[in-house]
Amino acid sequence: MLYRFWFCLYLWRLVGVFADSDAVKSVSVMEGDSVSLQTNTKLLAEDLITWTFGLSEIHIAQIIKEAGIFSTYDGPDGRFRDRLKLDHQTGSLTITNTRTTHSGIYQVTISGRKEKTYRFNVTVSDVFADSDAVKSVSVMEGDSISLQTNTELQKEDLITWTFGLSETRI
Repeated sequence: MLYRFWFCLYLWRLVGVFADSDAVKSVSVMEGDSVSLQTNTKLLAEDLITWTFGLSEIHIAQIIKEAGIFSTYDGPDGRFRDRLKLDHQTGSLTITNTRTTHSGIYQVTISGRKEKTYRFNVTVSDVFADSDAVKSVSVMEGDSISLQTNTELQKEDLITWTFGLSETRI
């Protein structure tokens, strides 16, 4: 009887090791930084890798190793344009210059001898999430002042400067 208990415990633990690919791994990154989603595997010649994004599983990257195909896609709204990099050895995906619109569920399916699926919940935090705080700057009347945003602007960015409690645009 004790032998059966230990055997069942061993099988339960063994299944737990392989079921890890079903777990969702949470990854957090600040806007503008890069994030790498690691498959932790070495691709074989017959492997087919498919990366999808979001609940609608938008197709964003694919590797067909045998055919030498390594492709990334911008997505229907172009949010991934020039931001996706594939590791040809592991199938890992790197998203560069992240935006908050890159937050969501990423899924990679590796099909070959066995099929494995990994999921990542990526959260991209806004650099200015705490920017609602008022920052006081003192200056003498008539003097110039430079206010720094400490951010690298992208062509699609919009910056609005306001003044006072009424938030008058300047």
